[in-house]
Amino acid sequence: MSDVVETGKKGGWLSRLRDGLAKSTKRVTESITGLFTKKKLDQATLNDLEDALIQADLGVGVAARLVEKLGKERFGKEVTDEEVRAAFADDIAEILQPVAVPLAIDAAHKPHVVLVVGVNGSGKTTTIAKLAHLLKGEGRKVMLAAGDTFRAAAVEQLKVWGDRAGVPVVAKDTGADAAGLAYDALERARADGCDVLLVDTAGRLHNKTNLMEELAKIVRVMRKLDPAAPHSCLLVLDATTGQNAHAQVETFRTMSPVDALVLTKLDGSAKGGVLVALAEKFKLPVVAIGVGESIDDLRPFEARAFARGLMGLPA
Repeated sequence: MSDVVETGKKGGWLSRLRDGLAKSTKRVTESITGLFTKKKLDQATLNDLEDALIQADLGVGVAARLVEKLGKERFGKEVTDEEVRAAFADDIAEILQPVAVPLAIDAAHKPHVVLVVGVNGSGKTTTIAKLAHLLKGEGRKVMLAAGDTFRAAAVEQLKVWGDRAGVPVVAKDTGADAAGLAYDALERARADGCDVLLVDTAGRLHNKTNLMEELAKIVRVMRKLDPAAPHSCLLVLDATTGQNAHAQVETFRTMSPVDALVLTKLDGSAKGGVLVALAEKFKLPVVAIGVGESIDDLRPFEARAFARGLMGLPA
């Protein structure tokens, strides 16, 4: 993700969501539209629809569920592609609604500590700054901890974003102990009366053992100050990875107390359908999605708007 922060609005959020989903929408809708020229819904068409949904990264389980329901309701009847897309959008919204849960900040914790994990390149560092911007906009006092001490670029990037968002960043030199930094940041956030502390972490999945030990140590050390920390643990996923996102969820859940997801880079991907597959499989809350590089392009996840956008329908 670019370091460029644009604070100017580029249309409303729903239009930006639609624009951001354009590649994913095209991938799904072109396949569906190609199957229909006002015809009766037969088994061959249902099979083709199922293939189209799987190709669009919605996953085998979701594809089977959507097509089975459509078949029960409309088999042998004349249907248009728009009717099919509308039916799918409703069913997808139903799958997504239970996971469309905003990040809940517990005022009982001062600060509420959010540990943010994910592989390098997932948009983790920029997501933290955008979350800080969102939370600050809600009137909360926010602090950032540059816990990816392994990469100098990550520390500098967070400092730049922190400056632009008007949020303090606790940082140390490259190679510093990440757990020690998290501890210092929590101490400082407490002393400053912060509402939220967002903690960046390393994402070196090629060295799983070291990363697992580092994440466990961060949690262990922070709990010396607050036995309940972290109060939230967000896994940031890059939508362009498609089905690989499943493996990342499984891997990071073994390493850290992941309790929610953020999906980024939907604007650069034709694989936005993977969000539906993740919701169906893991049932983890999706607290936010990113559809662009502007600081305003990360927003709380809305199930119906996403489902209809994915199917090329107005929200």
